[in-house]
Amino acid sequence: MIYNEPNPLETKILTKRFGLANSAAIDTYLANDGYQAFLKASKMTPTQIIDEVKASALRGRGGAGFPTGMKWSFVPRTSPKPKYIIVNADESEPGTCKDRLLMENDPHSLIEGMLIGAFAVDSHKGYIYIRGEYRYQIDCMDRAIAEAYARGYLGKNIQGTGFDFDIYTHSGAGAYECGEETALLDSIEGKRGIPRLKPPFPAVSGAWQSPTLLNNVETFCAVPPIIRDGGAAFAALGTPKNGGTRLLCLSGHVNKPGVYEIPLGYNMLKCIDEFGGGMRGGKKLKAVVPGGSSCPLLKADECDIAMDYDTLAKAKSMLGSGGMVVLDEDTCMVKFALRIMRFYAHESCGWCIPCREGTTWLRKLLQRFHDGGGLKSDIPLIGELSQNMLGRTFCALGDAAAMPTISIVEKFRDEFEAHLDGKPCPYEHAGKFAMA
Repeated sequence: MIYNEPNPLETKILTKRFGLANSAAIDTYLANDGYQAFLKASKMTPTQIIDEVKASALRGRGGAGFPTGMKWSFVPRTSPKPKYIIVNADESEPGTCKDRLLMENDPHSLIEGMLIGAFAVDSHKGYIYIRGEYRYQIDCMDRAIAEAYARGYLGKNIQGTGFDFDIYTHSGAGAYECGEETALLDSIEGKRGIPRLKPPFPAVSGAWQSPTLLNNVETFCAVPPIIRDGGAAFAALGTPKNGGTRLLCLSGHVNKPGVYEIPLGYNMLKCIDEFGGGMRGGKKLKAVVPGGSSCPLLKADECDIAMDYDTLAKAKSMLGSGGMVVLDEDTCMVKFALRIMRFYAHESCGWCIPCREGTTWLRKLLQRFHDGGGLKSDIPLIGELSQNMLGRTFCALGDAAAMPTISIVEKFRDEFEAHLDGKPCPYEHAGKFAMA
């Protein structure tokens, strides 16, 4: 299965095997540098492996962007407790659809990344937590794991290295909350998926209160090329402190939506034009969600910007999980805010009052606004409710709901005012849609 028509401007590192005949098979993987990085890592010390990952400037591709090598160094190798490798393959952030393609098209790269991480922290058991709706991807991973066992790349004494490692897939139940690492850990232990208080962090006390190395799919898949070609080569592909490439999930009002591999630091407007084929229907750009629905929006005049973690943070947004949603001039931002809040109100686990109640109140308030029943005093109230959720919840779901809402109200206040006094939505009234 091919993710989209390849673009010659892509920098294909993680996706270089995409499009090959039978790309998910172990024979295809072995014929194209497969498992060479693990064999190289098996001759390195754990410290050398972690130092190479640090040198790559790889940052977590799941959303937070924490330096991966530093995270790996936090796991206490000498702990008497068992150590676990956990892959977050929940991928439930709206606008994000990249990890599923890695599991479909190149599952052995994920297995090899897990193997290298396991060797670095002395782990002998790993789990891939895959969202329940990804039934096909679970089957893909199960086939690849069976192939790896059959060919001696999993199990006992892997390829004569003396290292043992087992991998299991674990299906989630479709809860967005389980994309949060500690809620995922509770779910994998058979408990209700709700976030834990931190500290302790999973690196020290994670799965079954044992040291746990937890990264998302794309992060682990980036590790084999780092070890094979060197951390410095990977770092050079991006910008300082933002190494390598990342998979960009480009959707919304563009002519060529798809998943593209770009070097970190690529200009956002160039992404829309060169990869997305420009704005659909020749419409004007209105706003961009840079990295998934939880990210603050950027207006059109803010989009001439480099797409890396630090630059977007300075612009008061985030690169997030790579789910870039492009909105054109006909988008009703009130309805867009409502659609986002409907999702978060539905997905809140209910553990924290600010999140449970705040998302519900905001959903009702935004619905009333879009229906024409909003009051002028409701506009600052939306911002106040959102601000009261920030930093007051066990996990980042409350922040994820609040941050885009705050940015929409601040940057598109005129659209909220246009809905006052019982006026119908000016976009829907003109026969246009909030989001296609």
